[in-house]
Amino acid sequence: MTGSSDASSGSAPFRIGVSALIFDEGRVLLARRRDIDWWNLPGGGMEAGETVEEAICREVREETGLEIEVERLTGVYSKPQKQEVVLSFLCHITGGTLCVTEESRECRYFAPDDLPANTLPKHRQRVEDALLQQQSAVLRAQRSSTAEDQRLSSS
Repeated sequence: MTGSSDASSGSAPFRIGVSALIFDEGRVLLARRRDIDWWNLPGGGMEAGETVEEAICREVREETGLEIEVERLTGVYSKPQKQEVVLSFLCHITGGTLCVTEESRECRYFAPDDLPANTLPKHRQRVEDALLQQQSAVLRAQRSSTAEDQRLSSS
């Protein structure tokens, strides 16, 4: 294996990500990021030594100020071009206070059919998948978004 970080060569480190679907009265919680002007589901990458549940709880806390509990897996999303798999979970709030954080400039609930225009397309898909209310999780390949592509090319 070489030191190259080119995902297409298969040498980039493999990453596991998590995203949370938190609903309130039929509306889904989105966070508007500070680093890019996109709305997204709370979530991010697992850290070394974390369980999946610890990762999703930490990411939601860091981005929204909320404490959550995982209810069920709603989707598994593979992104081969980024060497990444993202697990999406339906979660419910157990504590904390919804607030902006170092990672988010705004957090709001939106009706699923009225998401902001600058919502990451892959996150729109995850909301739609969660609303299917299937007995098992959706398995889907997703491409990286334009915002991710821009960040990848500048790093």
